[in-house]
Amino acid sequence: MSDWEPSASIETLRARAQLLARVRAFFAERDVLEVETPMLGQGGSTDVHLASLSAEARTPAGRQRLWLQTSPEFHMKRLLAAGSGPIFQLAKSFRDGEVGGRHNIEFTMLEWYRPGFGLSALLDETAALIRTILPDCVLPEAQGVPKRHGNLKRYGNLKRYAYRELFHTHLDIDPFNVSLERLRKLAAERGFMHAGALDHEPRDTCLDLLMSMVIEPTLGQSGEGLGELVAVVDYPASQAALARRHVDDYGDEVASRFELYLNGIELANGYDELTDPVEQRARFDEDNAERRRLGFDEVDVDTRLVAALEHGLPEGSGVALGFDRLIQLALGKPRLSDVISFDTTRC
Repeated sequence: MSDWEPSASIETLRARAQLLARVRAFFAERDVLEVETPMLGQGGSTDVHLASLSAEARTPAGRQRLWLQTSPEFHMKRLLAAGSGPIFQLAKSFRDGEVGGRHNIEFTMLEWYRPGFGLSALLDETAALIRTILPDCVLPEAQGVPKRHGNLKRYGNLKRYAYRELFHTHLDIDPFNVSLERLRKLAAERGFMHAGALDHEPRDTCLDLLMSMVIEPTLGQSGEGLGELVAVVDYPASQAALARRHVDDYGDEVASRFELYLNGIELANGYDELTDPVEQRARFDEDNAERRRLGFDEVDVDTRLVAALEHGLPEGSGVALGFDRLIQLALGKPRLSDVISFDTTRC
């Protein structure tokens, strides 16, 4: 294949267009407004696990560094603060270095926000959207939750797993209390990185390695064909990103968020959205402090998002869904490049 040709077949792109139409119809039926926001912003994602791309541009203020957005979240929250009501977007997003079978530097994010929705309602709606695109996937009813996890019942009708219990089951550790030394040893034992390379890695990096390499591949698997859609909840508070936090039944602070998995693939992240501007600014500053500690470049803070939170963001929840991955599953394609017109190697 010549490198001028698309990475996806024209037949696949026609099928993708049909699935895009289903998504738009899904939200039209629910009176959720489709919006378009800029791909460039004054700030980028300070998240230490994401690598933002930036560009120098001539603006009315002179030469300015603008950031390609890792998701449309910041601009969409500004619309919410301005009184938009429920909104969704199919947005081009960018994350440096993310290339592989399920990644591309430029990708399509489906993101929507529901003022007044709790995580339970948003989780049910996300499952309904996925079922619209993947009618053959299994949406199991929630299994009984141990008494000590009774608070998880608010997370909708899907089967769900507490982050802590997954680590107990697969690795026989409590991720909230296990020593950092033990985490590094476990990651090294499984060959993710040699022991010396992990000596300076922080706790969340080790947890992420173990989660992504040991636990995630097992989630939502059910033999042949499409598996079960399952939710993981109650992540450590350090992984709250832009979500609120709450205290679990063990007395630990945890993130008010969920992640959805199908066939071992992470599809979506949902948050009970943080609305406190002081806390949001503090998290941005903490992220940049951690970036400095790790030797990463700092990322400009989106002060306009903080200003929008000061004006007032309505209580509610939001979710980001990797649309290209969903199309991969719907069309049975092995690589992300098979469902986008031109991947990074052909752009």
